[in-house]
Amino acid sequence: MKKLVDAYYQQLGLVNTRFVRYLHDKIPWQNNLNLILGCRGVGKTTLMLQHILLSKEEDTSLYVTSDHPYFTSTTLLDLAEYFYNHGGRQLYIDEVHKYPGWSREVKAIHDTYPALKLVLSGSSMIDIIRGLEVDLSRRALVYRLEPMSFREYVNFTQGTDIQPCSLDSILAGKVRDIGGLDHPLQRMDEFLKTGNYPFLGHPEFQQRLDAVVSQTLDVDIPNQANISLATARKLKKLMYVVAQSTPFKPNYSNIGRTLEMDRAMVAEVMSYMERAGLLRLLREDDDIMDRFTKVEKVYLNNTNLCYSLCDDEPDRGTLRETFFFSQVATGHRVSASPVADFIVDGHTFEVGGRNKTRKQVAGVKDAYVVKDDTLYPYLKIIPLWMFGLLY
Repeated sequence: MKKLVDAYYQQLGLVNTRFVRYLHDKIPWQNNLNLILGCRGVGKTTLMLQHILLSKEEDTSLYVTSDHPYFTSTTLLDLAEYFYNHGGRQLYIDEVHKYPGWSREVKAIHDTYPALKLVLSGSSMIDIIRGLEVDLSRRALVYRLEPMSFREYVNFTQGTDIQPCSLDSILAGKVRDIGGLDHPLQRMDEFLKTGNYPFLGHPEFQQRLDAVVSQTLDVDIPNQANISLATARKLKKLMYVVAQSTPFKPNYSNIGRTLEMDRAMVAEVMSYMERAGLLRLLREDDDIMDRFTKVEKVYLNNTNLCYSLCDDEPDRGTLRETFFFSQVATGHRVSASPVADFIVDGHTFEVGGRNKTRKQVAGVKDAYVVKDDTLYPYLKIIPLWMFGLLY
């Protein structure tokens, strides 16, 4: 136990609260069981440790990683019993899915010690969802931490405190000059390359991003999709194809031949890649995340992945659409449009460059043109960068 406590305080000492991700203020931390999901590298660990510092509950909290050697001889339930009986009241378990049978033990802890607040994190979406369905339905509140928004990137790098803007205010043209945001187009170009992950600015940013992709493809997805490592490695080839397309319109039969899978397995694996935070699938109707719902287009999860996986400069059109999709999908329902690029909460959007006109959406009710390389909104023309202020 002493080793866990020592490691906990060492971790706390490495964290500051100068910049805190958007999700922090959305989580009801007083709830007895919260689960934070998110792909690798988005900052789940930091978020939990920051909350311990911000809540000033260091002495009644404990942060552990579920794959710590301590758990080779001790169970989570044993730890919770000892911790609670010695005055502990907030237990944070990172990457909980790495602990065998985690959901059953968490259920037992929750039921046995109702006054103990549990905060869990996980990056293996499939395993987490199974655990929720089997053991923790109606017990856990689930929150997903997405990659950083353009707004967060500016706050992180410039030390500003720009607050989120609503979609309605952006569409109404009420968002114009943002205090603290100088040269938004320049900042936008920086963000597209390295702004989605909190380890931006790290001298080995590219290596760390490559590691996120490799670990997800080589470990997470094979473990959950029951596919071979050789097949999993072919999925990176699929990501390369998506990165260099404008954008990628899937033909599952052709993909299956390339990856040596049947059509149904291709659809299932792409759904796993979506849940793992590598892809975004644009469906006809995004009511549910269902592998049987028709997928119209496939995008990488964010623009940093586009730059990482392209040998040359990514297609600008793909970058625009990837940025828009990734920024708007957090908090809004996005689906494919039969006449334009996207439908968001019933609004139609066509995304393009400076010279994009309204011709494609002429006559479409409640339609907007989203333009790159544009500073200010005018009528129903909205600058692309403004959609990065949503969260």
